[in-house]
Amino acid sequence: MTVAACASNPAQSRGRRYEETGRVVRGPRDDFQRDRDRIIHSIAFRRLRHKTQVFVAPDGDHYRVRLTHSIEVAQIGRGIARALGLNEDLTEALCLAHDIGHPPFGHAGEDALKAAMADHGGFDHNGHTLRTLAALECPYPRFDGLNLTWETLEGLAKHNGPVTDPGWALAAIDGDFALDLGSHASLEAQIAAVADDIAYDNHDIDDGLRAGLLDLDQLMEQAFVAANFRAVEARFPGAPRDRLLRELVRDQIGVMVNDVIAATTANVVAADVASVAEVRAAGRSLGGFSPELAAEERELKGFMYANLYHHPEQVAAAAGANEVVGRLFGAYADDPRLMGEDWSARLPGDECATTRHIGDYIAGMTDRFAIDRYAEIFGRPAVPGALAHV
Repeated sequence: MTVAACASNPAQSRGRRYEETGRVVRGPRDDFQRDRDRIIHSIAFRRLRHKTQVFVAPDGDHYRVRLTHSIEVAQIGRGIARALGLNEDLTEALCLAHDIGHPPFGHAGEDALKAAMADHGGFDHNGHTLRTLAALECPYPRFDGLNLTWETLEGLAKHNGPVTDPGWALAAIDGDFALDLGSHASLEAQIAAVADDIAYDNHDIDDGLRAGLLDLDQLMEQAFVAANFRAVEARFPGAPRDRLLRELVRDQIGVMVNDVIAATTANVVAADVASVAEVRAAGRSLGGFSPELAAEERELKGFMYANLYHHPEQVAAAAGANEVVGRLFGAYADDPRLMGEDWSARLPGDECATTRHIGDYIAGMTDRFAIDRYAEIFGRPAVPGALAHV
């Protein structure tokens, strides 16, 4: 029994929603490789360059943004997939695309959109990822969306597990191209999800230290971090502290990756599954951390929420971001012409569709574009935190 037997096979893909006729097929790529390339070449992927990861519109060039985070997730995910014998291209495609639906300013922007659209289904960044890739990004003459394979769309929809209550955006995609939302996704999707956790757990530590919002004494209160840092110090006695900290981040990624490989292998053997169909029907996630490391990771995540994500400076910046998105939404609802000719010309007729149309417009904005539009309408935003310096 091997994990590789459960790998997704592009030759056995359930296909794409639209038949692709009249197009020149370029190169010897399989379907999952084409999906990955379509994602990389999309406008929505390029916009991640200026979307918040942790710090809102950061002044420094060395902080991570959604684009660099997604690339780092893909690097981790592909490495795990290779070690397990899973499909690397599908894993990479899922990792690269998993955050495409994030609006400007990260979770603060999402909260503002959710509130503004509450009477018309709300907003969910994962549902908007599917909506962006399957409906809004339209580079092809014969169909809307990127026309990705069923396996890529399914993995994006369910990488965190079965979906029992899809929001309106995901429900619409599922209605057009059923994704079996009630089952688990492929192992490639499960690995993409844990690769996301590994990347942001560790790289957010790196950025938090760089920003001065975290310090080593705080981090050493975490047993997982302390044990790894002591090992680093023992290997490199007398090395500069900043280099030791960067080695710590690399070491922790390695520890987590190795744990996922071992735990996933053990889970597949214990579940006695030998195909991707059996993985979907297993009734539980098979790809992820061991129970011991999962507990340590939850504790580390709790520490990061308390000390970085909810740091007073971050809370102030989030409040400013929330104001920018909320007031922009109100302005566009009052006068849709402010969105520009292209978006206002395509304004739907009924209130619900109009609200969602405005949500699509704002969700596609980068941090900088949103700040600039706010400045045009209201004057320079007098908000605290990182927004004040843009």
